[in-house]
Amino acid sequence: MGPDTIWVLIPIMGMMIPIVAIWTKHQQKIAEMQVGVTAENTAEKAAQYATHIQRLEDRVQVLERIVTDRGYDIATQIEALRDQRRVDEAGSGVPLGLAKKERV
Repeated sequence: MGPDTIWVLIPIMGMMIPIVAIWTKHQQKIAEMQVGVTAENTAEKAAQYATHIQRLEDRVQVLERIVTDRGYDIATQIEALRDQRRVDEAGSGVPLGLAKKERV
């Protein structure tokens, strides 16, 4: 590298500084836009997740209400049907399995 080469590189370096500054600002804007898009996507997914969780909680509440409000009543109805079936098939209160065997 001679003295003539250094004088040629000085203006080139002078022109490179603004180009690098413009490129850096551009990269910063791109990064900010990506952060904004990511934040929007995250917010949308969080809203969808919250909606999904709310629907599941509502379903669980309905199931809990069915089990707690009607649970005892359903068990009573099942037992009443079993008792009625025993009386209908056996006639004398004999267990269901034995009543069929005796008739054969």
